[in-house]
Order: sequence, then C-alpha cells, then structure tokens
Amino acid sequence: MPKRFGRWIWLAQAVSGAALLILAGLHWLAQHYLASGGLRTYAEAAAYLRQPLAFALETLFLVVVTSHALLGVRAVVLDLNPPPHWQRKMEIALFIIGLLTVAYGLQLTWQIVQ
Repeated sequence: MPKRFGRWIWLAQAVSGAALLILAGLHWLAQHYLASGGLRTYAEAAAYLRQPLAFALETLFLVVVTSHALLGVRAVVLDLNPPPHWQRKMEIALFIIGLLTVAYGLQLTWQIVQ
C-alpha cells in the first residue's frame, strides 16, 4: 500500500475522533439533558428517533464510531507488522465488519422507529 494512502487513513481517523467528540456530546445532551427525568424511556427514544434530524445524527454517530473503531483496530494490527498479503485480507475483513455493523445498527434503529 502506498505511504500516502496511509496518511489519508490517519487523517480519517483523526477527523473521525474529532467528530466523535461532537456527536457524542450531542447524543449525551439529547439523551440526558433534553429528556425529562434525565433519561428517555423506550417510547420517548422511539419518538425522538422519528424526528429526521435526530435519526440522521444518530445514524452519523453510528457510522463515525464504527469507522473510528475499525481504523484503530487496523492501526494496532499494522503495528504488529503482518505480512503484506495478510494486510489486504485484514483490511477487506474490517471493511466487511464495518458494513455489517452499520447495517445491523440501522436495522435495529429502524425497528425502534417503526
């Protein structure tokens, strides 16, 4: 893999880390400070997620946290210096895990909204 590609991945993880601070803060604020009693019930969470902006923010939070976590796993594995042919397989596996994780999270969120 070209070195400049690694720089972009590093930048993606740094940006996702900064985005996590913002999105986690918004999530925390919405779930604990804007909710009556300090925590939403299931029915209140479902009603909250029915709002398009809330659904979009929670979906973005899911995508960013999954991406950030898997980029971190990739960095740790690369620090172990695996053979190049394993690196590509690992990256494909992490990408598939990420897609499945986001798809599963979206499916669960959609079930709550319905």
